[in-house]
Amino acid sequence: MNTRVVTIDPDRIEPALIAEAAECLRGGGLVAFPTETVYGLGADALNESAFRAIFAAKGRPNDNPIILHISNTDALETLAAEVPEYAARLMRSFWPGPLTIVLKKRAGLPDYVTAGLDTVAVRMPSHPIALALIREAGRPVAAPSANRSGKPSPTRAEHVARDLSGKVDMIVDGGAAGIGLESTVVDATGGGGAPVVILRPGGVSREAIAAVVGAGNVAGAREEADRCCAAGAGSGDAAAADVGAGMSALTGPPADAPPISPGTKYRHYAP
Repeated sequence: MNTRVVTIDPDRIEPALIAEAAECLRGGGLVAFPTETVYGLGADALNESAFRAIFAAKGRPNDNPIILHISNTDALETLAAEVPEYAARLMRSFWPGPLTIVLKKRAGLPDYVTAGLDTVAVRMPSHPIALALIREAGRPVAAPSANRSGKPSPTRAEHVARDLSGKVDMIVDGGAAGIGLESTVVDATGGGGAPVVILRPGGVSREAIAAVVGAGNVAGAREEADRCCAAGAGSGDAAAADVGAGMSALTGPPADAPPISPGTKYRHYAP
């Protein structure tokens, strides 16, 4: 496979180039693109062969759920069975941005999209290229980090090319990612003993989440993980230095338990 690299200035987005990348997605191709966290490897989430191609390109375990990226909250109607009030508050506060929210999935959403779970992980990125691409594609985009599983998460297009050139159809070079570590993932299904459970620390700190929903309504991540992510958010290299400590501060699920979120079973988040 020949991988085409397309350069797009996030401050002066060329509609024709976005349209080309979106057409590649709609046609079942794999497109790596920048988000405000790291580069993502995108595919049409509702195209099963394209979705499964992500796992082949990355060498990703099939039971590791993939976050779906949307460009507006209207898309939730096709993905989520319900949006609890506290989840809606988080969306209003942090979307677009580096927060992923796990919700009960809508009936009819294919099992392959959710790794057989009854939940779906969704976020709305704030990077202008990511938003423009998802909007133009007109469908939810599955997009884990654009690296081989087990390798450092990419923050530049050249990092993506080093890992995935020849394995993906297109790389959109939009410059450096801003934050340099993945999104925070929270469970908003109410199934973890608190309304909001932090499953993976990332670009939004526990303190910021607690300020929106109340400290008594947040559980799941240790203070050390939050300290690392809060210190790193927005600072790229500092985040890369601290995120490993943040990850090791989490207590993961049993080895035989199906992961509800990326980052809770397989240790591979290392910008």
